[in-house]
Amino acid sequence: MTRFPQKRTLETRRRLIAAARQIVGRHGYSALRVEDVVAEAGVAKGTFFAHFADKDVLMDLLLGEEIDGLIDEMMRALAPRDAQEVTAVLMPLCDFMVRERYVFDVILRHSGAAAREEIGPIARTFLRQVEAFAQWFAAGEFRRDISPALLAEGVQAFATQAMAMHFCALHGDQPLRSRLETYLKAWLEPPQMAVQ
Repeated sequence: MTRFPQKRTLETRRRLIAAARQIVGRHGYSALRVEDVVAEAGVAKGTFFAHFADKDVLMDLLLGEEIDGLIDEMMRALAPRDAQEVTAVLMPLCDFMVRERYVFDVILRHSGAAAREEIGPIARTFLRQVEAFAQWFAAGEFRRDISPALLAEGVQAFATQAMAMHFCALHGDQPLRSRLETYLKAWLEPPQMAVQ
């Protein structure tokens, strides 16, 4: 028989999440500390760990929700028709992911790239991104020599690379948008036939 959480347990979890969101809103993700969350929520530290194995589990939840909201916005926009429009639609998501180095690091750790037994909110958003992008590429004027799903996975990989380069001391001089657009033009646009 499945046991459902008690109302009080659910309310405590909601308070912890709300407290974390308030702290992030005031000070950013990198300033989030378990001690501050429990103080803001008015609970004991042990209560936090009864709901979340560690701070990273809470961060996975918070960041996953934010990314989901950004994907929802992307999907409400008109489907992009070329690499420049794909870049424009992706930029709010990329800007969020690079707003703090800590955010980018947590997202990469939880993206599904690392072997993990459970798939969390961030990893699910990466799957959702590929599904959304593949729909664009199936309907638009993009290269047809590879599948829309592979095009989508490539866009995700190039976006991740462009964001990583954003933090690189040797390559951080090029704007993220410019770097991403260069990658996406090379990846998404149909190859031009050589004139002989």
